Amino acid sequence: MKFLWKRKMQPSSRMRENSTLHAAAFMSSHSSGSAQTEVFCPKPRFHLDLWLCFTVQNWILHVGLNVVMLLLPADWFPLRNPGVVEYLQFLYNLTTPLMLLKILERRPRMLPRLAIHLGIISVVMGTSLHMVTNSITRRLLLTGYQLHLSVSENPVMKNLKPPLLADVFELLFYYDSTLGHLMWYVPLFLVLMLYFSGCFCHRKQKMQEEKMPTAAWVLLIPNAVYYWYMITEGQTFFLFIFTFFAMTATVMHQKGKGLIPDSNGCFMLYSFSAALCLVLIWGACLWNNSILKKRISGLIYVPQPGMVYRLYFCQNNN
Repeated sequence: MKFLWKRKMQPSSRMRENSTLHAAAFMSSHSSGSAQTEVFCPKPRFHLDLWLCFTVQNWILHVGLNVVMLLLPADWFPLRNPGVVEYLQFLYNLTTPLMLLKILERRPRMLPRLAIHLGIISVVMGTSLHMVTNSITRRLLLTGYQLHLSVSENPVMKNLKPPLLADVFELLFYYDSTLGHLMWYVPLFLVLMLYFSGCFCHRKQKMQEEKMPTAAWVLLIPNAVYYWYMITEGQTFFLFIFTFFAMTATVMHQKGKGLIPDSNGCFMLYSFSAALCLVLIWGACLWNNSILKKRISGLIYVPQPGMVYRLYFCQNNN
């Protein structure tokens, strides 16, 4: 009986020993895994491919449209058909949503699909309204339409018969300058803000990372100039300054958690700061212009570069 009792007791003791060994192995593996995560934590890096594509796309398909308009005027092509500028805007309407999706993919946490789909649809609709209105405006310029004057003050519109046609053009420009720009730029700035909220790291990781790579400093100037163009030509100063204040508040909030902006966050902060300085200098240089002040009716005086060019350079050329 004692022999049987000993044989019955042996498995239980072995099970206890095995469980003890498993627990020790689990604790050791868990501690080694945590140590590995601390040692091999991925370093933050500058997203060169993302910002290079963003800058090149905006300069070629957005800012570059003005250069194409100067080299290939609208009267060189049949006015009833789209020209080279319209086809470039078609391409911009396709690449901009893809670029925004690319930016959102680099964010640590993805948004709900419904929010992403609504934002992309809004951007496509806003850029399409902008494209249609700009296409009609370029053809109106051939008839003597002046951009520095309102629709009701333009001599071309005063000669329209019936006079109610002027209200139709007022509605057209409302779709572009107000509704279209809101549907286009609100999701754009929102995506940039959401991306910036994920561009933070611990101080130890920041010490291991290069603060601002040379490529980031090279791209900073064209990126800041594009933001200046987007603010002035698109009349989006309020959206820009609200996004900039939100970014600054995010930095102050994350500092309380021991987090600081990484190279991508610093790149965005420096780009926005440089763009704000350019806008202030631009407004100060044109502050005493009575014609532009009469045309721009708003709380913030930010003249449009296209309006300044057609007001002075085109008249001087003629």
